[in-house]
Formats: sequence, structure tokens, C-alpha cells
Amino acid sequence: MTEAILLVGGKGTRLRPLTVNTPKPMVPAAGVPFLTHQLARAKAAGVDHVVMATSYLAEVFEPYFGDGSALGLELEYVTEDEPLGTGGAIRNVAPRLRSAADEPVLVFNGDILTGLDIRALVDTHRGSGADVSLHLTRVADPRAFGLVPTDGEGRVTAFLEKPQTPEEIVTDQINAGAYVFTRSVIDSIPADRPVSVERETFPGLLAEGAHLQGMVDSTYWLDLGTPQAFVRGSADLVLGRAPSPAVPGRRGERLVLDGAEVAPDAKLTAGSVVGSGARIGAGAVVEGSTILADATVAPGAQVRNSLVGAGAHIGAGTVLDGAVIGDGAIVGEGNELREGVRIWCDARIPDGAVRFSAP
Repeated sequence: MTEAILLVGGKGTRLRPLTVNTPKPMVPAAGVPFLTHQLARAKAAGVDHVVMATSYLAEVFEPYFGDGSALGLELEYVTEDEPLGTGGAIRNVAPRLRSAADEPVLVFNGDILTGLDIRALVDTHRGSGADVSLHLTRVADPRAFGLVPTDGEGRVTAFLEKPQTPEEIVTDQINAGAYVFTRSVIDSIPADRPVSVERETFPGLLAEGAHLQGMVDSTYWLDLGTPQAFVRGSADLVLGRAPSPAVPGRRGERLVLDGAEVAPDAKLTAGSVVGSGARIGAGAVVEGSTILADATVAPGAQVRNSLVGAGAHIGAGTVLDGAVIGDGAIVGEGNELREGVRIWCDARIPDGAVRFSAP
């Protein structure tokens, strides 16, 4: 196993305003761009060549990661002029792959935080002789997901749409967003047009009699598609609940990056992160939250399960609970923002303007 494709072209619409200025995989989680964690785990599993399929804000990736040598990887970048979907993106990078027709290629979605045993997925693929192998995970409530039932030997038998009734819930297994393709299968995906691997490629292969193998791995798994999930994922990385060799410091209740200033009596707990150049004032409480670079949390403010964007300011005595504050926004003193409120980049909230708000 030597190479992988990372799908990092999505616009991250559900994550706005976090993704207004930053592509989704580059939003910091536990002190570094989320993509860093995926690359580090791939490297630890034996991958040495990664092709990134980029589209939205594609110009951001290469200046940060370069040729990948700092991570012990060789990185290449392929940019879609027009969005091609998951299957189209995989096919679009095929000319950069080096694997032979019968060799495995890993494929990862750029917004999944997981403890997947990558080597075990590749071993399952090789041992079963599959055309494609899928990481499956079990969820308590599968109604929000497409279902992937398998037979007694782990072979995928169907791809089912989100169940609408209890009778349609025939399994708790869902597609967890990591795959191993035999290289020749990638070359068979139609080129130069949008293709959904989930809705077109996989069901089409199954209908043609191809062997699709499922491997259930129910270790840590989280789709970081919403701001609340992203904040939780970052905290879980800091706390050590989610595995990554790329967390820049010791795991514990807090992670304070170099250049940040935290008042001695400020309280940072539950996997909170304070970015470089950020300032946390006297008596402030930051719980399970991410404070990005150069942001300010003024004295007495309370920030819980929230994300404060780069260069943003949270006024004295303000309470955030489950809120997302965009880059450069200013929230004045004495405000109260709860339950999924999002403040856009560079917005201005006057002192005492909001006592409670919900979407």
C-alpha cells in the first residue's frame, strides 16, 4: 500500500461561515488544519504518495503543505475546473496515480474524523479479492444515512436510500467515507463529467456483479459537516478520544498554541483550543470550544461548545453556547448567543444587542 486519493474539493456549505475564507479541510481542528490529521494517519498506515482532488479555494492547499516532505509524504494536487462529484473527482486524478491495474488505491473523504484501522481495510480488500472495499460503521440512529447491508461474509448486497419508515431500517451499517479501489475500477469511471460514487458508481458496480466488500469498524467516527460536529471533533482530538499523531501538544483538557495569552484565572476545559496570537481575558470560561488565531475573548466572557473565528472579538461578559463566530466578527459586551447561532465574518454585534437567539 503506497498511495491514496484525498477528496478535498467540497465547498463546505453547511460549515459556513467557517468556510467563507477557508476550504473545509483546512479549518483548524486541535491546532492544525483538519487535513493534517488525515495525512498523518495515512502516513502512519504506510501511505507515501497522496493525490489531493481540489476544487473550492484550491489555491490554499499547496502553499501550506507543499510537496509533503515535512509530513514524510509525496503530495500532488489536481484541481477541478468544474465540480465533478466524488466519483468524477476520483477519476479526474487517475493520471497521477502510479498503481498497476490490479493494485489497491485508498480513497478518503476530506471531512471524516475516524479511528479506522486503515491497514485492516486494505488487508480486507486484498484478502477478499474485492473490486472495491468500503469502511462501514454502525450508528444508533441510521435514519439520516444511506444503509449498506452485507451478507454473512461481509459482501455488500445493496445500497439503500435513507429509510423513511421503521420497516426500511434493515441494518445499522452506513457508508463511513473511506474506500479501497482496485486501480482498474477507477479507470472505468466515466471521465470529464460529474459522477457520484455513492449514487452512481457503487450501485452500478453492484448491478454489474462486481465484488464490493464491507468492513465494519465501529471505532471513533464523526462527520465534520456541521459547525457543531467540527467543534466536537476538535475537542475529541485534544481529549484523546479521536486518534491522531498530528495533535501539536499533549492531550488533555486544553491545548494552547505558542503565542497565545491566557489569563491566570481563566478556565479552559473539555478539549478547548486557543490558537496562536489569541487572548483569553481574566475570569473567562472556555469549555469544549475552539478559539482561532488572533481572536480575543474578553474578561468574564463564557464560551461553551462554540467556535470563534480568526481575529474575532468576544466582548466582556458575553455568553456563547453552541455558537459560531466568523473570522473578524466583533460581538460586543453583554450579549448572549445560543443554540446554533452563526455570526458572519466581519459582522458587528453592538453591546447588549442580543440576549438570546436561536436559528
